Amino acid sequence: MSLMFASPVVTPTVGAFTFSSRRTNYIVMSAVRSNSTSLCPVLTKFQKDCATPTPYLREVANAIADDMRAGLAVEGGGDLDMILSYVDALPSGNEEGLFYALDLGGTNFRVRSVQLGGKKERVIATESEQISIPHKLMIGTSEELFGFIATKLASFVAKEKPGRFRLEQGKKRELGFTFSFPVKQTSIDSGTLIKWTKGFNVSGMEGKNVVACLNEAMAVHGLDMRVSALVNDGVGTLAGARYWDEDVMVGVILGTGTNACYVEQKHVIPKLQSKSSSGTTIINTEWGGFSKILPRTIFDREMDEKSLNPGEHLYEKMISGMYLGEIVRRVLLQMCEITDLFGQFLPVKLSTPFALRKHIWIRIYQFSFGLYAYP
Repeated sequence: MSLMFASPVVTPTVGAFTFSSRRTNYIVMSAVRSNSTSLCPVLTKFQKDCATPTPYLREVANAIADDMRAGLAVEGGGDLDMILSYVDALPSGNEEGLFYALDLGGTNFRVRSVQLGGKKERVIATESEQISIPHKLMIGTSEELFGFIATKLASFVAKEKPGRFRLEQGKKRELGFTFSFPVKQTSIDSGTLIKWTKGFNVSGMEGKNVVACLNEAMAVHGLDMRVSALVNDGVGTLAGARYWDEDVMVGVILGTGTNACYVEQKHVIPKLQSKSSSGTTIINTEWGGFSKILPRTIFDREMDEKSLNPGEHLYEKMISGMYLGEIVRRVLLQMCEITDLFGQFLPVKLSTPFALRKHIWIRIYQFSFGLYAYP
């Protein structure tokens, strides 16, 4: 989910959950909604451990603000990287022509083409496609991952309808690349991977220029296209919203992972050093990496220990779609082990790490509040 704000105040919330089938749904909901410690001691303790009274939230907010200032002062100053995006200008609505976008940052990647006609016509035509990334590619090699992406991108362009999309004669196709992982950018169209997050662990990538990897893969697959801009998903969200509303100043991501970016005055960024200090620029906070004074439960700690990056990105692991299903699974498993939640029956998949994927518990949540109807 991408959120765009004209105000920098952001308050994400997380609701309740249940399990899948109709019968099981009612059993779990009765336990979840019960205040009886005899029926559900695990959930009662879990609720207590998750408590975040206002004074505690103020401490967390102050700690995040301190880390933001530290990250603006010097590289590695705090948990938040506060990465320079090199995006100093945002869309105005006057843009015209054919543009392409690729969004890579979770278990799926998305490609889109859009024909813009300036402020008079705005969006003339658009086409998009979402493609699931096989898990083996998330932990494979860079050549395998980017080769797969280039193949799908070439197929997407080949299906383009000439009557709807017009590429100016002699012009090369240009791609905006949203790469939603921590990157140290060196220019608007280059950046090296700092580290993988959100369950990715592709070998041979850390320290590599991600734009070069994609450009090389596209060339190998005969696709006449180049990356003209590298941005984080938060920056892309902010830019997309600014196209329609010039008052937007913050972009927030709540999806497979979580992140935020905002418009900052250059003169308050000490680490810019000799670079221009006039005007504004977009700062990619990488706030998913915040890991101080968070109200972690035993389930958060156990899941973190089994993750690909233990001890890191603790905020992201507490609120993002990549990990919430696993926390739910661990809570339900312990409830089953010490109560008769499912009678004598323990679902096999409940013992399988990350078996409860985000699309499953989202449907369960919707169903429990009458927002989703099974066929």
